[in-house]
Amino acid sequence: MTTPTLIPPKRTAMSAQKRREAITAYLFLLPTIIGFMLFVLGPMLGAIGLSFFDWNLLSTPEFSGTANYQALLHDIRLGTIFLSTLKIAFSTVFLNVLLGLCFAVLLEQKMPNLFRQFFRLSYFFPFVVSVSAVALIWTFLMNKDLGIINYYLGLIGIERIGWLSSSRWAPVSVVIIAVWKSLGFNVLVFLGGLQTIPKDLYDAAEVDGAGGWSQFRHITLPLLSPTTFFLIVINLINAFQIFAEPYILTQGGPGDASRPIVMYIYEQGFRFFNLGYASTVALVLFVIILLLTLLQFKLSERWTFYQ
Repeated sequence: MTTPTLIPPKRTAMSAQKRREAITAYLFLLPTIIGFMLFVLGPMLGAIGLSFFDWNLLSTPEFSGTANYQALLHDIRLGTIFLSTLKIAFSTVFLNVLLGLCFAVLLEQKMPNLFRQFFRLSYFFPFVVSVSAVALIWTFLMNKDLGIINYYLGLIGIERIGWLSSSRWAPVSVVIIAVWKSLGFNVLVFLGGLQTIPKDLYDAAEVDGAGGWSQFRHITLPLLSPTTFFLIVINLINAFQIFAEPYILTQGGPGDASRPIVMYIYEQGFRFFNLGYASTVALVLFVIILLLTLLQFKLSERWTFYQ
C-alpha cells in the first residue's frame, strides 16, 4: 500500500501579483517608516537611555542610575505642575467634546446651504491658523488694561479681570484659547458622525411619537459614541501636550498656575540644561498618557455602540 503524497500548490500568477502589490505598498510606506524610526522611535529610545544619565549638553554624559527617577519622586513642584496640567487637560477635553457636539447638531438643522458652509468654515478656520498667531492675538484681547474683552466687560459694570496675570484666571485663559483653537476639528468630526446615522431611524422614531430630545438621547448619542470616544482620546492626548498657548500667553505664570508639564520638560532640558531629568519627566508623561488611553479603551466597551 502506497502512502499518498501531498503536492504543494503551484504559485499562480495571482499570488505573484499580490506579492508585487505588497512590495509596492511597502515601498510607498518606506518614507513614513523611515521618518517614524528617525524622528519618533529613535528619540524615544534615546530619551529612555538618557534618563539614566546626567548631561548638560556641554560635558560628557555621566551615568547616574535611577537618580533622576528618585529626584522626580521628591519634586514637589512637579506635583503642582501635574495638577495644573490635569485641570487644563480635562477642562479642555470636556469643553471641546461638549461644544463640538452642540455646534455639530445645530449645523445639521435645516438652514440654507450657504449659511451652513459659512459656519463650517468659521468654526474650522482657527484650527488651521498658527498657534503662535492665535496666542498673540488673544494676548492683546485679554490684556488687563487695554484688552477689548475687559473693555466690554467694563461697559456692563464688571471690573477688569487679570486674564493673564491672575493665578485664578490664567489657567482659564489657556483653556479658552485651546478650546477656541481646536473646536472646529471636533465640530467637523461630529458632523461626519451625524451624517452616518440613517435618517430612517429618525423617521421611525417620529412616527412612534418620539420628540427631538428623545431622538437625540436614544438615537443620536448612542450612534455617535464611536465618534465621541475617538475625540475624547485625541483631545486628551493633545491636551496633555499643550505648550505654545501658555508659553506665549502667560509663560506658565503666575507662579506655576498655568504651567503645563510639557513646558516644565522644555525648561528643564533647554533652560537649565538638565537633559537627563527632562527625559525622565517626558517618559513619565508618556506612560501617563498611555495608561489613560488604555483605560479609555477599556471603559469604552461599556458605552460605545457600533452599528
